[in-house]
Amino acid sequence: MPAPYLTAAFYQFVAMHDFEVRKAPLLALCERLHIKGLILLAQEGINSTIAGAEDDVRAVLAYLRADPLLAGLQHKESWSMKPPFRRMKVRLKKEIVTMNVPGISPTLMAGTYVKPSDWNALIADPDVVVVDTRNDYEVEIGSFAHAINPQLKTFAELPAWLDQAERLSSQDAGGKKPRVAMFCTGGIRCEKSTAYLRAQGFDEVFHLEGGILKYLETVPPEQSLWQGECFVFDERVSVGHGLAPGPHALCRACRQPLEAGATESALYEAGVSCPRCHATSSEAQKNGARERQRQWERAKAKQDPQEDA
Repeated sequence: MPAPYLTAAFYQFVAMHDFEVRKAPLLALCERLHIKGLILLAQEGINSTIAGAEDDVRAVLAYLRADPLLAGLQHKESWSMKPPFRRMKVRLKKEIVTMNVPGISPTLMAGTYVKPSDWNALIADPDVVVVDTRNDYEVEIGSFAHAINPQLKTFAELPAWLDQAERLSSQDAGGKKPRVAMFCTGGIRCEKSTAYLRAQGFDEVFHLEGGILKYLETVPPEQSLWQGECFVFDERVSVGHGLAPGPHALCRACRQPLEAGATESALYEAGVSCPRCHATSSEAQKNGARERQRQWERAKAKQDPQEDA
């Protein structure tokens, strides 16, 4: 039986001055087509992952591309047996990926795209500084061999790390800054991080076109330099080569992957906490999470009472 749910991930940096008025019609279309997921709209563009029946997802993509601003919108797709999302949200934001650095324009300043087929050769060069721009819990379950992990809690911490990173402060005899290769899940964070480095005077800055997801989709496992799994922000939790769903489970409280042995810990409670996040929430917050978990379990039982039979 073919997987019935199509997931489409896409983003585009584009001047979208009327982004507020786009929310209502876009949400109405998705709800009418029973699409689930998240769409972020900002003056700098759009960022989204949505899922649903194939024809319905493609109808949303066609709707977006009918707009001249988004005519060139590219997307990545994968398939799953279960719905990757529970609800549909369209949110208005200051940035589609938060960096908190004014004046950074990926449409004007982003680094050089490197196709997945050429990525191995680039990062194998010992003179290239390879930086994983994702959060620490994402890097924890997989990354490229020898890539630097900045230990970020949020992407907004990256500029400060870049300003202080020892390997990025070195220069050759002619005063030239090092070559830098950056990567992230789908490519969007690297658009901003490479633009930031170029604004700081780095001339040779590269990023993986399509991100880790496109690399895992197109590079054969026997040629791959990727180690582990890639965290994704939906019910699949992680994917491997060929974008096959990985073995990881999700803590529904902190929305991060569960560490090995987490479910055996006294600090783990389904939908409420895990060892990673237990100390960060109050008892009142945990009680609220318990009630949400009970509601979700009741709704799931009504929707598919035979699933666990």
